[in-house]
Amino acid sequence: MNQTDAYTEARKFWKKATRYQDATDINLEFELTLHKKLLNIFHVGPYFYFIFNLTNGEIEYVSDSVTQVLGCNPEEFGVKHTLSHIHPEDLTVFLNFENTAVEFFSQLSPEKVLRYKVSYDYRIRRTDGEYIRILHQLVAIQTGENGSVLRTLGIHTDISEFKTDCKPILSFIDLDNKESFINVKPQTTFTPSKATLTPREKEILKALIDGYPSKQIAGLFNITKETVDRHRKNMLAKTGVKSSAELVGKAIREGWL
Repeated sequence: MNQTDAYTEARKFWKKATRYQDATDINLEFELTLHKKLLNIFHVGPYFYFIFNLTNGEIEYVSDSVTQVLGCNPEEFGVKHTLSHIHPEDLTVFLNFENTAVEFFSQLSPEKVLRYKVSYDYRIRRTDGEYIRILHQLVAIQTGENGSVLRTLGIHTDISEFKTDCKPILSFIDLDNKESFINVKPQTTFTPSKATLTPREKEILKALIDGYPSKQIAGLFNITKETVDRHRKNMLAKTGVKSSAELVGKAIREGWL
């Protein structure tokens, strides 16, 4: 799934969370002042915070510390930036978690909506190309009729040093310490798609799996080593891995050939 498709799908269930109401104007600075007390219980490492408007699917405010965490300027950060930098393996995870969160909040009574924090993690690429693991946490700060969620305060924390395994976890935390839901099984509305490789890329990948170096692969297919290296670089970009070893391992695990 590409960024555009992911954004389209995400907009659908974010709009569902609003119950098709429009957000009214609020004083963003006031809301941040009101909710900054929550920041102290959210982060365990470098972090930034933002306000997200579900009615239009846009980030309305982001703190300057986004540069420290992701390397981008505040003006660059937004939903589309996030979707284009999420690790390809975690994109469907993100969508399934967001969809599950919308369903969770739709079943809460209006008085409970402001009580819960959404928490999950995924990998995202910094502007320097390095992938880090982000803890994504949200609380509703503006609701509409019948408890619909219109705006949220979000905090993204770099937890790469604290979590090294690759299994993302979704939880709904009760800020009143009454009834939390930890490691929730998400709805699997979206499933990972296999990498779209060209016939030539598949041939080269098969040769890599068989242990051939670039120079020998070039001889097998009567092409230059530079052409082989270019195909290898393209495959790394398409699949979101950093090395040929990762590419081969992922191809074997997921049965691309």
